[in-house]
Amino acid sequence: MTPHSTLIREKRENTLIDWREKEKKALELLQITGALRFDRSIELVFFREDIYDVRPSEVLHLHRVARNYMDMPIPVETTLKVARGIQALKEIPAALLDIGKLASEWMQYESTFPDMQSFLGARLNHVVQSPNPHLAAKDVILYGLGRIGRIAARRIISTTGRGDQLRLRAIVIRPSLEDRYLDASKRAALLLKDSVHGDFHGTVEVAADGSELIINGNSVHLIHAKNPEDIDYTEYGISDAMVIDNTGVWRDKAGLSRHMRPGVSQVLFTAPGKDIPNVVYGVNHAHVNFEEERVFCAASCTTNAIVPILKVMDDAFTIQRGHIESVHAYTSDQNLLDNFHKKPRRGRAAALNMVLTSTGAATAVAKVLPHLSGKLTGNAVRVPTPNVSLAIMVLTLEKPTTVDAVNDMIRKASLSGDLVEQIHYSADEEYVSTHAVGMTSTSVLDAPSTIVSADGQTVTIYAWYDNEFGYTCQVLRLAKHAARVRRPSYY
Repeated sequence: MTPHSTLIREKRENTLIDWREKEKKALELLQITGALRFDRSIELVFFREDIYDVRPSEVLHLHRVARNYMDMPIPVETTLKVARGIQALKEIPAALLDIGKLASEWMQYESTFPDMQSFLGARLNHVVQSPNPHLAAKDVILYGLGRIGRIAARRIISTTGRGDQLRLRAIVIRPSLEDRYLDASKRAALLLKDSVHGDFHGTVEVAADGSELIINGNSVHLIHAKNPEDIDYTEYGISDAMVIDNTGVWRDKAGLSRHMRPGVSQVLFTAPGKDIPNVVYGVNHAHVNFEEERVFCAASCTTNAIVPILKVMDDAFTIQRGHIESVHAYTSDQNLLDNFHKKPRRGRAAALNMVLTSTGAATAVAKVLPHLSGKLTGNAVRVPTPNVSLAIMVLTLEKPTTVDAVNDMIRKASLSGDLVEQIHYSADEEYVSTHAVGMTSTSVLDAPSTIVSADGQTVTIYAWYDNEFGYTCQVLRLAKHAARVRRPSYY
């Protein structure tokens, strides 16, 4: 063996040894994450990405893509040091902490602090000093178990942790089969396996009489009912609950108020609603008094995708007018094959056609940002993909700008401020729609695609969004806020 080949072999071995050491550190980080989650109800995320219940190699990948936020990867050793410091600080209450941001700040300001504990004490002081939130679990009832309902069930169960915040207690379904056990088993199968979102990380058992699903140890009643008035939730030991209606059957206050049955105190609708507050969490949730407004909605997936970015652009450059085009994945409202549909074009086969259709997203923006009323138009094209959509925002601005200024403004909003959970920044020139599957944010800025006209006053922005999973995460953020069980956070 030549000296050159020996050197190459040693380098290869050293690289593998280095990777193994990094995986060990990532594994320790995950162990600390699990211990904090179950013992102290402290949830750790990495630049808004869930790191509980992922593999060490995935954690290392997230550390590499941290360059989207700080122009360089974050060493896993640094993040592990931060996690150990958080574990050592016993005064931290139940909270949601972004250790990606904390690690990046430690790398910037390490020289100004004597040690990690002093740094964390300064950064997390507002978390430690925040008034204790109402952490008694809020009972949740899912009315319907369709696409959004099943993702909501998965998400609530996966974030139950110690049992604080939201607790799924019941699912209401219309009886489809006379055999209740078979009916429940089919629904359990859909919950366990999903063609878009993959396997559920856990177990789903069906009670012998089909009356319950036991999901990761959580006993969830299966209630068969044709109408909301048929149910008294107190008979199931449920009280002060929030109904999350994901059926779309009722869209106004009168219809949705039918859910206000014994045991129910709030109703959240997972679509745009009429004569009720339309809320995009992160933008206008603080403007709604949920003690008075007991029936409200989370607007639409497209509205949640565009409003955060529109707010950033309007605050910085003032939007004069604009057009929103949604390139939207097909939905179950469309036909699998050509058949009758009451709406134009939607009767044609969804998986074979691009279907030009209408969207109320541009109009809905005015319900969240009233000063933009009349300034935006919108349309949609349904395309043959089962999930993930693209919002194209063409905006005329009062103040001229540049591509770098636009991208930098949205990048900053994704890192700090009120919209860090809503906006994700991507500098990846190879980004395609499937990359956004499972994103917890409501939109992903495709920074390389941003266009600005020669005069600097017309901007075209492209934002990807998981119209199922990302939207459901936003629904549950709103649910936690309205139920007053949301923990203090550091983002």
